Amino acid sequence: MAESTQIKVAVSGVLGRMGSTVLAAVAGDPAMVAVGGADPAAATDTVANPQSGEQLPLRASLGELIEDAEPDVVVDFSNATGAMATFTACAPVGVSVVSGSTGLSESDLEETGKLASQHSVGIISASNFALGAVLLGYLAGIASKYFDYADLIESHHEAKVDAPSGTALSIAQAMVDGRGGRFTQNEAEKQTLSGTRGGDFEGINVHSARMPGRVARHEVVFGGTGQTLTMIHDSINRDSFMPGVLLAVKRVVTQDGLVVGLDRVLGLDELKP
Repeated sequence: MAESTQIKVAVSGVLGRMGSTVLAAVAGDPAMVAVGGADPAAATDTVANPQSGEQLPLRASLGELIEDAEPDVVVDFSNATGAMATFTACAPVGVSVVSGSTGLSESDLEETGKLASQHSVGIISASNFALGAVLLGYLAGIASKYFDYADLIESHHEAKVDAPSGTALSIAQAMVDGRGGRFTQNEAEKQTLSGTRGGDFEGINVHSARMPGRVARHEVVFGGTGQTLTMIHDSINRDSFMPGVLLAVKRVVTQDGLVVGLDRVLGLDELKP
C-alpha cells in the first residue's frame, strides 16, 4: 500500500448501480480516497466524485486505470468472468481486491488463491457484504443442529442473473455444516407443477424469486414438532452492503492471500461452537 494515510480505492464497474454506490461510500469515508473507476461502458474519460464533484479518471480498461490512478485497492462488483479478469489485472501489479461478484467456481477460487499468494497481495471475495446477511448464515448454522427440516427462500431484483443467490448457497452450506449432515426432506408423492418443491441442497429446499422492488431477501424456515423457527434478513437498498465493503477494504490492505467470505473478515468462523 502507498505511504499515504488514506487508502486509494478504484471501482471496477463504476457506472453500474453497485459501482456508483461503492464510489459514493468510499468518497465519504475519511480513511479512504476515491481515485477513479473503470467500466466497459465508459463514454468519457472522467467520472464525478459523488461527495466533492471532483472529476476522477474513468477508463474502459481496468489495466489502464491502474496505470493512471495507482490504486491500493480495486473494488469489483460484476460477475464471475469480470471478477477473474480483475484478479488477473490487479494481483501481478500488487493491487489488492475486494470482490462481491458471485458465481465463482471452486477452480476459480483455487486459481485466485494462487494468484494472491504468488504476488503477496490481499484478495477478499464474498457473496454478500450485508452484515446482517452474514450473521443470518452464522445463526442459521447454530440453529440447524436442533431441527430436521428446513426451507430457504431468497428473493432478488429481476435483473439478477444467477439463481439461487451466492448468499443463499453460503447460508445453506453453513446450515449443513452446523447440522453435520443432510436434512430430512419431504418427497411429494405427486407434483402437479414441476419444480414446486424447489432445488435440493442436502435436504434443504431452496426457492428463488425474482421481481422488481426487491434488492435482496433471505429467509430460513426450520420445522420441528409443533413449531417453526423463521429467520429473515432484508437488504432494503444497496447502501446496506457498504459497511461490509468498507470494512473489507480496510482489512484487505493488511493481509496477504485470499479470504473467502465476510464471516472470516468478521471473525465469525472462529466463534462457531
